[in-house]
Amino acid sequence: MPKVKTNSGAKKRFRVTGPGQIKRHHAFHSHILTKKTKKQKRNLLGETLVDRSNLKQVRDLLCLR
Repeated sequence: MPKVKTNSGAKKRFRVTGPGQIKRHHAFHSHILTKKTKKQKRNLLGETLVDRSNLKQVRDLLCLR
C-alpha cells in the first residue's frame, strides 16, 4: 500500500497539542478590519480548538486516523 499524504493546506493551518487536540486560528482577522470593533478584533486574536463537529474531517486531512 502507498503512504497516505497529508493535505498541504491543512498542515499549515492546524497544530496538534500534547493531549491530541487540534488548534486553529480564528478567521476574519486578515483584512477589512476598519469596520470591526476593537473588542471583535481582540477576540479574533489567538487560537482556539477545532469544534467536535469538524474534528473527523480535520483528522482525515492531517492523516491522524
